[in-house]
Amino acid sequence: MAQTLSADAAPSQATSPAEIVPLEIGRLIPVLIGLMLGMLLAALDQTVVGTAMPTIVRDLGGQNISWVYTSYLLASTVMVPIYGKLSDIYGRKVFFLLGMVIFLAGSALSGTSQDMTQLIIYRGIQGLGAGALMPIAQAIIGDIFPPAERGKWQGLFIAVFGLATIVGPLLGGTITDNWGWRWVFYVNMPVGALALVVAAITLPAAGRRTKHRIDFLGSAALVAWSVPLLLALSLGGSQYDWSSWQIITLFAVAAVMLVAFIVIELNVQEPIISPRLFKNSIFTVSMIAMFLLSAGMFGAILYLPYFVQDVLGKSATNSGVILTPMMLGFMVSSIVGGQLLSRTGKYKIMALVGFAVASVGMFLLAQMTVSTSDNELLRNMVVTGLGIGVMMSLFTIVVQNAFSIKQIGEVTGTLSFFRAMGSTIGLAALGSVLTNAFTSNVQANMPWQLTPYLKASDVANFSGTNGAAALKIEAALAHFGLAAPQLALQLQTAIKTSFASAVTDVFLIGTGMMILAFVATLFLKEIPLRKTMRPTAEAVEQAIGESVEALPAEYPVTAME
Repeated sequence: MAQTLSADAAPSQATSPAEIVPLEIGRLIPVLIGLMLGMLLAALDQTVVGTAMPTIVRDLGGQNISWVYTSYLLASTVMVPIYGKLSDIYGRKVFFLLGMVIFLAGSALSGTSQDMTQLIIYRGIQGLGAGALMPIAQAIIGDIFPPAERGKWQGLFIAVFGLATIVGPLLGGTITDNWGWRWVFYVNMPVGALALVVAAITLPAAGRRTKHRIDFLGSAALVAWSVPLLLALSLGGSQYDWSSWQIITLFAVAAVMLVAFIVIELNVQEPIISPRLFKNSIFTVSMIAMFLLSAGMFGAILYLPYFVQDVLGKSATNSGVILTPMMLGFMVSSIVGGQLLSRTGKYKIMALVGFAVASVGMFLLAQMTVSTSDNELLRNMVVTGLGIGVMMSLFTIVVQNAFSIKQIGEVTGTLSFFRAMGSTIGLAALGSVLTNAFTSNVQANMPWQLTPYLKASDVANFSGTNGAAALKIEAALAHFGLAAPQLALQLQTAIKTSFASAVTDVFLIGTGMMILAFVATLFLKEIPLRKTMRPTAEAVEQAIGESVEALPAEYPVTAME
């Protein structure tokens, strides 16, 4: 074994004021409650707002509905790694509280919106705050518990998001129907105030401070490449064609600024996202696996409710009800998986089993047809949820275990950033596949009598129920007099069959992503989960494949015992 380095041998730029010492049980429980309230606040907001959107649109008008989500997504995604790095430098507490205050301010402003433009701006403000809540909460868990104990707590925190997916839509519908849509935002205030007070009282303050250099140029470059990329992925295929000059320009700007970002980060003393992190194979494999997991699972989460309602004809008041079996599986596996990880420390086999189960679940979803039974649907959703849930917190612990506590914020924020980018890119790619496959299938399955009067692209909504599509279908059927009802039934069947085939293509691609993630995980090196807060030189050497003594001074892994 190589010589174990002392704390004095750590690179000076890795020094952080944010080290939180282990807490006694009487103080630990309030800290965990404060963190969970903050995370629940952000998780519930997303699902609650989605349920209220039809009412909001009717009240405020406007056609830029997608921007209500896009502005939040852009702001939160970009800020995640920035908050993570800053929390390493100045401490977790100040940025966790700051994020919560900004989020609550955005919530209050959103409730006062008089038009869609105001709502879009205020949702962006919400996103600026939300970007701090998830990564910093996970980093604080990393500060408090050594890796060998984090699994049981991280799994519980991830389960909060599964619970929010189930409860949020029901809560949003109830609030909107009884109090009005503005209270969907106002209801955040009492919950947020409680979370803010609890966190302010219980979270430990930052410890010693040392001099640091903030990477302002790198932060600007991060925004300059990630925002155009997210915009291109959000707008491409919906508001603009993928081949339009607007989308091509956004991709070009993103590519140029990404190169600039990498060059900057390689040459600054304390980068926001250090490219040298990827020298650690555990970090690299974890980023790839989490990216593919996020990209693939969104196909199931987003499009499964459409399949259940429009293909199988099941009625539900919201997507949360439809996804309940999957989310219950998600919650169970995240909690049980976290406990098993803490007890055994064997994260590689758990990741492989998780991806294998998720692959089976997604493949089962891809085999569904218009005649799929309720029991088959239930089985498929539960299996998929069980596979996905076990991995959502696992890779957070894996990457934290491979680095010094002084970098927990940076590596946790980077992992959350890759998770968000995977979700966005996967959503765009799968959405494009779904739209193209659906259009092609409708063209092939549509009654031939209607083809002179109706194009597949005219059926703008998968169920054919939106206003413009309904008018075009009605106009086409008007040419056939008494035969119109029969043709309408045939067209409805064609639409249903076409969508079933298209959405199962999406699930099949999701299966492929899970298999690729499984293959990537085969290369994941397994080092013991630390029972202390600092990694040994041996653990670091196993992770990066070379001697600690040979590392340059600026290498971001601190080998301490």
